[in-house]
Amino acid sequence: MADQIKFTLLGTGTSQGVPVIACDCKVCTSADPRDNRLRTSVLIEYRQQVLVIDTGPDFRQQMLRQKVKKLDAVLFTHEHKDHVAGLDDVRAFNFRQKEAIDVYAEPRVQDALRREYAYIFADDRYPGIPSVNMHLLENKPFQIGALTIQPIRVMHYKLPILGFRIGNFAYLTDVKSVPEEELSKLAGLEVLIVTALRKEPHISHMSLSEALEQVERIRPIQTYLTHLNHTFGLHAIEDAQLPKGVNIAYDGLEILQQL
Repeated sequence: MADQIKFTLLGTGTSQGVPVIACDCKVCTSADPRDNRLRTSVLIEYRQQVLVIDTGPDFRQQMLRQKVKKLDAVLFTHEHKDHVAGLDDVRAFNFRQKEAIDVYAEPRVQDALRREYAYIFADDRYPGIPSVNMHLLENKPFQIGALTIQPIRVMHYKLPILGFRIGNFAYLTDVKSVPEEELSKLAGLEVLIVTALRKEPHISHMSLSEALEQVERIRPIQTYLTHLNHTFGLHAIEDAQLPKGVNIAYDGLEILQQL
């Protein structure tokens, strides 16, 4: 019998999150918990392994809300603040596990982390700071324990960033376009998580119509739209209007897959 892997969407909001500070719109004041979105991140649990994709500003809150007791590795899609601002909080896992946390990132992202968190990488390390083992990410398959992970090169406007495929699940956040040569890596997907920032066009993120165009190209069985901002609309209303097999993601959504 195949092993089961669980993906939990820890956050499904854009860089400001939802509700947005000081906003009184119908989405930001909604009583539906599905309209309350932390910054984008995914928890991956397989056998005894626990991984996270991105540690945004809400990382601490997400770990507490999900009652995560163990963390083996962090994968970074790119270096923007809403994806890396919570890295300091891995030290709670350092203390508990008494070991460094493995961090996987591209060279440019590693450089950004070293600038942002210079104290983590200093020669004279202050007591109690986070401890990480840096691993180079390239656009080719790699292993973390028993998991094989396939990076997917996508474009965040002019910035090349990474999505990830694990088994028949793929996660593409902050994406504006998918290069033609990368599409073959997305063949045969059961579940696709993909950006659909808002209905109006945006310079660096796919709009709803652009996301639906990609869904037609990739043809997964099920798609969940993520990295939404407050102008997208109310979950209950907008989700009901989407095509079959496409739904709006929400914080806490759990997806089980067989590997």
